[in-house]
Amino acid sequence: MGNEKVVALDEISLEIQKGEVCCILGTSGSGKSTLLNMIAGLEKPTKGSIVIKNKHIEKMNEKQVTNFRQKNVGFVFQSYNLLPNLTALENVSMPLVFAGMHREKRDKQAAEMLKAVGLGDRLHHRPSQMSGGQQQRVSIARAFVAKPEIVFADEPTGNLDTKTTFEIMELMVNMSREYNQTLIIVTHDQETAVYADRVIYVRDGNVEKIEMNKAKI
Repeated sequence: MGNEKVVALDEISLEIQKGEVCCILGTSGSGKSTLLNMIAGLEKPTKGSIVIKNKHIEKMNEKQVTNFRQKNVGFVFQSYNLLPNLTALENVSMPLVFAGMHREKRDKQAAEMLKAVGLGDRLHHRPSQMSGGQQQRVSIARAFVAKPEIVFADEPTGNLDTKTTFEIMELMVNMSREYNQTLIIVTHDQETAVYADRVIYVRDGNVEKIEMNKAKI
């Protein structure tokens, strides 16, 4: 930033296991979202390496990393990031469109996923016709519909009330367990962190400590 050097992440070394539910916990400005963006290949590190499935993400070009994410990664966002002019069914089927799946098959798969998240009666509703909790369920269905090996959730409950937060967290964790997917959650919320197997505390761009979640032992 001008002449000022900002170190967003510093000396971070992590290993996350396949099928693990992992929470990266920190306050605003701690570096947690930057860390997620690095792992997901959305940003490139100035040094160091990011290895997923024995592939160096930081060495990939934009096309390669996009193809890698398309085949291996799902995202759940705080602001849902649904396309407003599309129905729930159309939003959820979008990753399958990019995968080249035939329409009849992808609509069936998307409908099944929406039913799995409790929205079987909302297939043809647009985001403006749904509550925040329902929109986040659509977002979760979209993230999981292609059965990706890794799902990243960036503050997935930040816009939700307490009751809906618990419902959404249980939904994501149960789905990741069912399909043996790695779930990486970034949050500032201690109550969200209790759903993880392991909590990685990030502060000032460093890993402050790593704890196994006692509730999961």
